Amino acid sequence: MTAEQLISFARGAPSLDIIDVEGLKAAAARAFDADPAGVTAYGTSVGYVPLRKWIAEKHSVSPDQVIVTNGSLQADAFLFNHLVQPGDDVVVEKPTYDRTLLSLQNLGAKVHQVTLRSDGIDVDELRTLLESGVRPKLAHIIPNYQNPAGITLSVEKRRALLSLAVEYGFTIFEDDPYVDIRFRGDALPSMLSMDSENAVVHASSFTKTVCPGVRVGYLVGPAALIDAIAKKATSLYISPGMVSEAIVHQFCVSGDIERSIAKVSSALSERAQVLAESLRKHIPGATFTEPDGGYFLWVDLPGDVDVDKLFPAAMKKGVAVVKGSDFLLEGGRSSLRLAYSAVTVDQIDEGVRRLAEAIEEVRA
Repeated sequence: MTAEQLISFARGAPSLDIIDVEGLKAAAARAFDADPAGVTAYGTSVGYVPLRKWIAEKHSVSPDQVIVTNGSLQADAFLFNHLVQPGDDVVVEKPTYDRTLLSLQNLGAKVHQVTLRSDGIDVDELRTLLESGVRPKLAHIIPNYQNPAGITLSVEKRRALLSLAVEYGFTIFEDDPYVDIRFRGDALPSMLSMDSENAVVHASSFTKTVCPGVRVGYLVGPAALIDAIAKKATSLYISPGMVSEAIVHQFCVSGDIERSIAKVSSALSERAQVLAESLRKHIPGATFTEPDGGYFLWVDLPGDVDVDKLFPAAMKKGVAVVKGSDFLLEGGRSSLRLAYSAVTVDQIDEGVRRLAEAIEEVRA
């Protein structure tokens, strides 16, 4: 592998070799055969109705609690635009997904970052914030294999968050696109499934399990909220992409989705393992928690490594990373997010070796 070939740990997307292209082609043909009128028409702002029903069954809710959107980022945007006014308090994890941070800041929200521990958000720190008088509109939580930290929220903390949400009257936004990509351990119940007080709005996506190109995500929440968002969606775009939603529907009902999840999970499990081994070998001063699933590993480098300097040095060596500071309001100067989803096993060790060289240069 030559130095000119970029090895990218930057993008949380599956590599082409683990995407079921043939399955998707077949699903597309079935979609056009089974429902040509539904696939080619405008459709409805709640999404392709058969897929909406499939998602509702998956989450044991009624279809009027589901809206299918163009990717889960749009689902996030719909919810944020609906709930958050300029000056409103919102809680996010520390660190959190960079686009969440940006969109909430762009809406004029007052963002409070609450520390992420090895078992999820620090609920004691959150309770202290609430007791100090902060009344957030929502708390944005990525419960499984968190982006960027790779952390999973414990069942105890899921319960604690639900009771805080009920007590202090805020919405938990359970942003859960990685949940099915599990390497080890048992699946934990979603906060949506544990909620009896309409405190949770849940989002997920087919980006990580099918492929990013379909751009199909969804929101599950109280029917009145979903209805209000659907009305806004109508005026924004009439309806989301029926073709891609119908393809995803056929992919799901055929059972191809389970095979796809199994393939992606086993490939990413191996990549995460190889990445951890390579980090221990080439960058012995680095500390990290190995994720139980998902796409990302968060690395804290020795304190004398400045990622602002490391980023261009690594790019010169043909390796792309994302700076930890992108996911924080402050700090993260010596941290990186590494996505192992788009790199093949043979690229990983070479990529980490290049990164180690860049680190040595920056330190010198």
